[in-house]
Amino acid sequence: MIISLKVPTIGESINEVNLSRWLVQDGDIVSLDQSLCEFESDKATLEFPAEKAGKIKIIAQEGADLKIGDEIATLDTDFVPEQKVAEKTEVPVKQQVKQEEVVKPVANAQVHVTPLAEKIAADNQVDISKVSGTGAGGRITKDDVLQFIRQGVAPKEIVAARKSNSRGQRQEKVSKLRKTIAKRLVAVKNETAMLTTFNEVDMSAVMAVREKHKVAFEKKFGVGLGFMSFFVRACCNALQEFPAVNAYFNEEQLTFNDFCDISIAVSTPKGLVVPVLRNAESMGMADIELKIKELATKGRDGALTLEEMQGGTFTITNGGVFGSLMSTPLINAPQSAILGMHKIQERPIALNGQVVIRPMMYLALSYDHRIIDGKESVSFLVRVKEQLEKPEQLLFGMDPVGLLLEM
Repeated sequence: MIISLKVPTIGESINEVNLSRWLVQDGDIVSLDQSLCEFESDKATLEFPAEKAGKIKIIAQEGADLKIGDEIATLDTDFVPEQKVAEKTEVPVKQQVKQEEVVKPVANAQVHVTPLAEKIAADNQVDISKVSGTGAGGRITKDDVLQFIRQGVAPKEIVAARKSNSRGQRQEKVSKLRKTIAKRLVAVKNETAMLTTFNEVDMSAVMAVREKHKVAFEKKFGVGLGFMSFFVRACCNALQEFPAVNAYFNEEQLTFNDFCDISIAVSTPKGLVVPVLRNAESMGMADIELKIKELATKGRDGALTLEEMQGGTFTITNGGVFGSLMSTPLINAPQSAILGMHKIQERPIALNGQVVIRPMMYLALSYDHRIIDGKESVSFLVRVKEQLEKPEQLLFGMDPVGLLLEM
């Protein structure tokens, strides 16, 4: 039987996608649920699985812009014995995953490559077909490429190639994701009354907590204790104290959110994405770290779903991981504010009449002045600073002693 494979309905507001690449070749025999291709929408990159086993005939070419419902390929299920098809459909999902996980390393150019692994390979002039994949189903991961580089790539050849006097140019089609990012950023600049207020925080106390507890924390929860969980907790407490910073603005009404859905900006090979921590105000430090790790990994592998990126009431972005000392982050519309973290750098400061060296970080809060007044924005940032400099305040959002004394 010949089955027509069509572009599925991806999201409520998505009418068109780009077929960024095929993960199989024309004429391949594919198995049930095997990823066939990747669709790129203006919000995410999504894999398209086979609904049955069979022989595939490719119709739509890589790079084609397609409408929802357009035919991309056909699948001839008669090429697969009925008994084998039935056996595959009866295998429990958990069992399928386990079978994929024990696949032996493969060296094959047709094997699925994660976007981050592909970028690292391109940057280092690595022939991806020579890399053995150790991920699920023989998937080539970032670690596979890095291991290959450590074992055999000649650094002198790479350096020589980079130092050549080439004046070549290349054109690259602008992706739908990049187009959407561009439109949104321009719209934010044009449609909001954006201002940025700055402060700096002494990170000594947070760093001391991490140093004291990081080993036990990772042993208990299986994840490292990073800086982001401290900032998420501090922001959630401050957002509940200053609700306008957690609100949406339009010309007719203001929407105040009683919950804190924190968007965490993640840089990926295909652009900036902002997956969301839902109800972060109710999450513990370990829950925050585990969820951030999960979302960041999915983002770098191009596996985030639309649901994981939609919504968000406030955004945190960390330019410090790239070495940024100070910046003015752009608001993630329709949100009203965004907090920018930066590089921790030892600097001399005046403390109790003495000049001392402290690990300092500049903080930047960009906000929409149409809804947030200067007093609220500055007070919000000060509250975040106070909690980070006295981490015991993160538990209740205020001084525990003051809470005890009902002051």
